[in-house]
Amino acid sequence: MAGIGFELRKLTRRDDLLGVLQGTAHSALASTGPWLFTIVALAGIVLIGSNFVSREESFTFQLIVIYNFAFSLVMSAPVVLLITRLLADSIYVKQVERAPALFLFSLIVLFASQLLLVAPFYLLYVDLDAGARLAAMANFFLVTGVWVASVFLTALKDYRSVSASFAVGVTASLIGCAFLASRANVTGMLLGFNIGLAIIVFALAARIFAEYPYPVTGPLRWRMNAGRYWELALGGFIYNLAIWIDKWVMWLAPERKVLPSGMVSYPDYDSGMFLAYLSIVPAMAVFVFGVETDFFEKYLRFYREIQRHASYEAIRKYHGAIIRSLLRSMRNLSVLQGSICMVTILLAPMIFDLLGLSFTQIGIFRFGVLGALFHVLFLFTTIILSYFDLRRAALLLQLVFLSTNALFTWWSLQMGFAWYGYGYLLAAVVTFAVALLAAVHFIGRLPYQTFVRTNLSVQGR
Repeated sequence: MAGIGFELRKLTRRDDLLGVLQGTAHSALASTGPWLFTIVALAGIVLIGSNFVSREESFTFQLIVIYNFAFSLVMSAPVVLLITRLLADSIYVKQVERAPALFLFSLIVLFASQLLLVAPFYLLYVDLDAGARLAAMANFFLVTGVWVASVFLTALKDYRSVSASFAVGVTASLIGCAFLASRANVTGMLLGFNIGLAIIVFALAARIFAEYPYPVTGPLRWRMNAGRYWELALGGFIYNLAIWIDKWVMWLAPERKVLPSGMVSYPDYDSGMFLAYLSIVPAMAVFVFGVETDFFEKYLRFYREIQRHASYEAIRKYHGAIIRSLLRSMRNLSVLQGSICMVTILLAPMIFDLLGLSFTQIGIFRFGVLGALFHVLFLFTTIILSYFDLRRAALLLQLVFLSTNALFTWWSLQMGFAWYGYGYLLAAVVTFAVALLAAVHFIGRLPYQTFVRTNLSVQGR
């Protein structure tokens, strides 16, 4: 978040309402932009496409996008987390000459590795026509491109052009679908969606190369530092796997749906959970804005004073400032997300009636909204641990989330329909409780962690 942090801190120094609003909007775009694009574009395409294709064809399109969204996110996570750290390090020391090479090489690595999974799945397993197979594969790689470009998005300061790229991409997807769905059914809907994704990927790539106008040289050199951050790569994979594991377990439910193409899903659970995740968008924006402004300033002051050989009393003073900042951020996040959670749960019948959704999903949705509250608090805690470079502690917490989400979801599946969604909620609660204990332990002893546990000279490394 090194790039967006500079911009957000500049906006807060303006000390006016417009600066706060702009900062919050930038935070929302950086934290949830690609995700919101996918949801808005997908909903619009399904709405338009329903006028031209059958219900089964529309569902096939949705399921292809869900599969691509899920598996590209999980498979891309190790590389995405690595380049996030490497880019942030480069921005911090003002040495961003390798950013273009980092961007291109990460795309090459991901496309080459993912082809080994995507090609057999769409060419050999799934029963689709040839055009739909190729369009689905292209969609997978374009979604991957959005994940990679989004890492660099946080470093771009021209948020108007970035926002315009997403807006044009959504519009192009809808127009493309309207023209192509009636002519090519599922293939046409995929092509329309791909047009919008391609516009976003290439527009963001153009902004990246404009922001970093350096020659693409030495793309392999980034591997020298990548090995230092193996915990980040593994943690990214485990965390994104944990996000999706409950959906995959629920695809084994008796109520699941198996399409003629061979793809499996449980639509009621998937759509209920996706809708529940939308409730965290405001909290994510406030979270990023708060952490990158108030907390980061206290964090930076603490370590700068240590470098300047400050007294122990001064260090304790700045340590206390960090703790107070984190408590404020946690309180604000809890109040905001808790309020959204409560209102959303109470208004769930009205929301479902307005959207025309089946009321059989309402229990899953309510469990999902309540689970999202603890999920976002867990995410807050692990990111804070990562600021202090406690990568192994964060990795262990992500393992806890993966194991509990898989185990409790399987348990809820055995208990029957009334318990669907309870597994995710319980996993989020347990993981947040463990994460909070870890944060209290490590951050409460921050001077000791700084001078002893992470001091290379003391550790003899």
